[in-house]
Amino acid sequence: MKKRIGSYPRVRVEGGGRGVVSQAGAVLLVETARKTGLDTALSSALAPWRKQRAVHDPGKVLLDVALAVALGGDCLADVGMLRAEPAVFGPVASDPTISRLIDTLTRGGNRVLTALREARAEVREQVWKLASQAAPDADGQVIVDIDGVLVIAHSEKQDAAATWKKTFGHHPLMGFVDHGRGGSGEPVVGLLRPGNAGSNTAADHIEATKLALAQLPKRLRRGRQTLIRTDSGGGTHEFVAWLTRRGRWLSYSVGMTITDTIHQAVLKVPASAWTPAVEPDGDIRDGAWVAELAGDCLTGWPNGLRLIVRKERPHPGAQLRFTDADGMRLTCFATNTAGEAIAALELRHRQRARAEDRIRAARATGLRNLSLHDAAQNQIWLEIVQIALDLLAWMPLLALNGTARLWEPRRLRLRLFSTAAQLVTSGRRRYLRLSKHWPWTDVITDALDLLHALPNPG
Repeated sequence: MKKRIGSYPRVRVEGGGRGVVSQAGAVLLVETARKTGLDTALSSALAPWRKQRAVHDPGKVLLDVALAVALGGDCLADVGMLRAEPAVFGPVASDPTISRLIDTLTRGGNRVLTALREARAEVREQVWKLASQAAPDADGQVIVDIDGVLVIAHSEKQDAAATWKKTFGHHPLMGFVDHGRGGSGEPVVGLLRPGNAGSNTAADHIEATKLALAQLPKRLRRGRQTLIRTDSGGGTHEFVAWLTRRGRWLSYSVGMTITDTIHQAVLKVPASAWTPAVEPDGDIRDGAWVAELAGDCLTGWPNGLRLIVRKERPHPGAQLRFTDADGMRLTCFATNTAGEAIAALELRHRQRARAEDRIRAARATGLRNLSLHDAAQNQIWLEIVQIALDLLAWMPLLALNGTARLWEPRRLRLRLFSTAAQLVTSGRRRYLRLSKHWPWTDVITDALDLLHALPNPG
């Protein structure tokens, strides 16, 4: 008779092990920062705030914090996971040194934010050149999604206030460049706002769009090839007029609130004017139709605006609104794209839902809460979160293929970054030997080969 000891084998645990590196897969992010020139760009940007005889470079310190956030950290102290592995991450500043740097950068105000943003824009252009046909602008057009995010605060932080969802915290505006169906997306703006900031404040949308455009290569900062996409929060006269102002000429696809005028216009649309909606593969979307509106509902809007409405059978259990009609859920958006079928335009606008995936990834990468107290400090934290998200977007863009390029941060951490390795020194060189039985070792090594093959910056 065998004695049952449980479902798992018993393992004795003791400290004192040597030559083992945890989070070894993070070398993918380190190599991405090196090959894109992000490390040197941040170092140059923050050089004016480096004190004489300082041991640690401010750019390296900030990049270390961003790496910790990319690996799952949610506060400054989590940089300790990097400090424990100097063979991979080099010398890492102490917690007091990092706190003092954040205070120094906070006192720098807009000069610091401008320097960081210009450095990221410079690196972004280089990354898109390296990505070539996989770059977001490879087809001649780039899409920027602007959306608000509610960030809950559990203490009395500066500018934390009651939100429109009856919670308490902040309401930043985020912007992401869409990588399309074959990729994820990268952040281009993070505008910190109080919790009671409005969802459709035109001035905030204009400021966020300005910051987002500044992150794009110069050739894409104006002209029809750049599409600004928002939900109904961007459907204001002032914001749409700003997008189409002479000399800017941006394309837009913005959600619209169903007003009484629009509702009455929808009721007058004949049955023959409704066109079936389509899916990304070209198939007809079951139970959904689109139509273009005209008449009084376009009064007061810029010339060239097209108002497109969709009606769709609601999902089981969904409640209809007063603005719905004939048991159909109505949604509406406006665009200035001419010469394309309304079904294709509606599909393009519906794909704005990918921004929700980007927001989910941001929440899992330091945006679940703002870890500092002052608003200026939390704006620096928001820049750190964007650097972390940049790394998590650029690494798959440059080094991963197939479905692995679609993995969100949590899956990247579980499958790639969390792997352990043995540190071996041979011939004055250090090697990381990954576990042979780890299911995704080949993915890591293949990605590193692609990164090593890229030209060095400069």
